[in-house]
Amino acid sequence: MTNTSSSAPPTDRILSGVVLMLGFCLTAPLLDVAAKLASDSVPVGQITAARFVIQCVLMAPFIITINLSLHVARQQWLALLLRAVSLCVATFCFIAAIRVMPLADALAIVFVAPFIVLLVGKFYLGEEVGLRRVGAAVVGFVGVLFVIQPSFAVFGATALFPLGTAVAFAFYILVTRGLSQKIHPVSMQFYTGLLASLMCMPLMILAQGSGSELFDPVWPVGIAWLWLLGVGFFATLSHLMMTYALSLAPSTALAPLQYLELPVATVFGYLVFHDFPNALSLIGIAIIMGSGLYMIHRERVTARKSITERAAPPI
Repeated sequence: MTNTSSSAPPTDRILSGVVLMLGFCLTAPLLDVAAKLASDSVPVGQITAARFVIQCVLMAPFIITINLSLHVARQQWLALLLRAVSLCVATFCFIAAIRVMPLADALAIVFVAPFIVLLVGKFYLGEEVGLRRVGAAVVGFVGVLFVIQPSFAVFGATALFPLGTAVAFAFYILVTRGLSQKIHPVSMQFYTGLLASLMCMPLMILAQGSGSELFDPVWPVGIAWLWLLGVGFFATLSHLMMTYALSLAPSTALAPLQYLELPVATVFGYLVFHDFPNALSLIGIAIIMGSGLYMIHRERVTARKSITERAAPPI
């Protein structure tokens, strides 16, 4: 595939990346809105399956258009499968949560995922992580408790579903790190959707007639078809924009922008469902955002220090 943006000036590339990331922040919450609307009449498992099936259908002509090779080395299939399982679990848990919870509350808890990645990197993978970033992660978890506490009182165990999304998405990020330098991001998205579809469809067939509120599939009626299509369409569009944004601009420039997804989700939640976080949840959301932005700041400082030390002449 020819990268037409490779000849563009660095400033233009970064600006294009920023615009695409802003597009992600505006469209990703629309996926959540469509999923919440669909959950009124369609089981969560079926919405999850539709999200991946529609993603595959939409991406197939895109891959053909850009003439992208889909070859994957044999040793990479296990990692792709783990990535698909992680994203499938994360999607299911999140849709199960927003079926009854406000979008902003559920999304705020999910934003603990970068903190989990950081702590796993330090204590399990042996990555070098400073105490300030570890402290920011701990504070972020405190913010999550602020959001979970009132949500748990109102919604019960459902309030823990976004935490399941955060854990699954953290593993999704860790697996993606290892694959990002080996597989084209568009191919990776396509195969993730394909593998997740192949996992979801047999579960839907087995759940047929079971009476399970979460899994027993139904034939969508009327506007429910539009909501299901919206789930797949906005999932595909938002993730493609994020993928290409990261190929154009450094993650350090784009990471802070992702937190704009929270206020956008809050606005959509209020306009469509008349949901708004209570005072305790708002405090928790502010703590999570502040901790995440501080952690990004410390990563930038550490990266600049590392570059300076490598550039310093030997004594």
